[in-house]
Amino acid sequence: MSGFFQRLQGLEPRRQQAFMAALCERLLPNYLFYYQALYAQTAGQGNPAGLRAILDLVWERLVIAGARIDFERQAEKLAELAPPEGDDSFGARRATEAVAALSALLDTLQGEAPEAVLEVSRASRGGVRAFIELTEGEEDAERLAVLVREHPLMADENDFQDAVLEAVEGELDREALKALRRLGRNDGVSNLGLSVEE
Repeated sequence: MSGFFQRLQGLEPRRQQAFMAALCERLLPNYLFYYQALYAQTAGQGNPAGLRAILDLVWERLVIAGARIDFERQAEKLAELAPPEGDDSFGARRATEAVAALSALLDTLQGEAPEAVLEVSRASRGGVRAFIELTEGEEDAERLAVLVREHPLMADENDFQDAVLEAVEGELDREALKALRRLGRNDGVSNLGLSVEE
């Protein structure tokens, strides 16, 4: 894994941003899933379309380097979309991960944020680990570690991040970015296997 992180850190900023954008695409259904569940119980909480709009602007900047976008303003908007602080539910934590990942990406578009790409990679894996721990209910730490390592969702997450890293190490023209975005969208299925209609 350390070789993977070294390759990530060695990428130029635009390639790191493309990597993070693809991971954010795959985290987005977790946020949507949480808010759709929340909407069923309360009126007017959150704004699922807001995250999508901000991520769309990130892709626009990746495709058109000179696109004039106020990412400081987008970061302010994003902060308002985070789940309520008092909600410590599993869904809220995964939705918060999606917001935090996109926030880290916006940080890199506003200036230096050398650790951001590692944070996003680890957050995505961490969400998968938390989901496996929740669903497997294994008490023994050693057995749980093996379960997590060998779980199909974790294997899928590792394969996905490997594929994204390979993609951003190659040519990153408009068509390649479109393909990367499709890869990130993963047919609307998140890293936890959740799928919702946007």
